[in-house]
Amino acid sequence: MSNTGASNHREQLIARCIPFLEEVKDMTTGTKVEEWLNTKYGPESALYKDLARLIRIGVEQEGWAANTEIAGHKYRRSRLVDPSEATFGFSITAVYMDSADNDQRNPENAFRGDYHSHPYGEFNLVVALNEGAALAGPNGWCYGGWTAPAPGSHHYPEAKGGAVIALFFLPAGRIAYNVKAPDAH
Repeated sequence: MSNTGASNHREQLIARCIPFLEEVKDMTTGTKVEEWLNTKYGPESALYKDLARLIRIGVEQEGWAANTEIAGHKYRRSRLVDPSEATFGFSITAVYMDSADNDQRNPENAFRGDYHSHPYGEFNLVVALNEGAALAGPNGWCYGGWTAPAPGSHHYPEAKGGAVIALFFLPAGRIAYNVKAPDAH
């Protein structure tokens, strides 16, 4: 596809996010918001289907999303939009994780990414690219839908069962990788 098509899909994705960000801009992430997101904007909703389609195009076909390797081709991310007035202070980032054939030896053969914290929380759209693929969320494995880690939460992002894309929205663009992971016992 031409760069014009790629640019168009990227702009479509961002434009589709704006009304959603306006709706959630004053919400505090956590279990209740996660439940609300999955009820209102779960995998059968028009918003979820549109965002999932567009981010898949960006990752799988056009290469403008999750295109910076973090730990090889199986763990990539990219910030699509910095926080701005237009995005109500949110950044938009895409992450691709593939647990297939990893050698980390985590439970359930999960692939574990970089430990980090969410100073202001996170709204996280999860798109499974393989049947049975899931991303760990604060309330268990998410096979498609939303997670909403609360402000101050911290974790290793983990995927199992294949590949997932996470499209995440960070208030003020805040994410911290300078936190210390708990000691493994």
